[in-house]
Amino acid sequence: MPEKLYTTGEVAKIFGVSYVTVKKWAYSGKIKYIKTPGGKYRYPESEVAIYARVRQKQRLIELRARGYKPEWGTGK
Repeated sequence: MPEKLYTTGEVAKIFGVSYVTVKKWAYSGKIKYIKTPGGKYRYPESEVAIYARVRQKQRLIELRARGYKPEWGTGK
């Protein structure tokens, strides 16, 4: 079965960012895409999942740098 491909707008909605932000991510190589014969950008589901994990890890690193200590595993 072929992999699901997302449009730029769908990826923007998934991450809660603008269409322009997703295009910037694509141009900078942060998220891989496929360009259709018509010039449209499509993002494979696997690449969206990878970027989601990378982005989550980056946020955690930023929070820890600000002194945030997650309470995972403490039962709170």
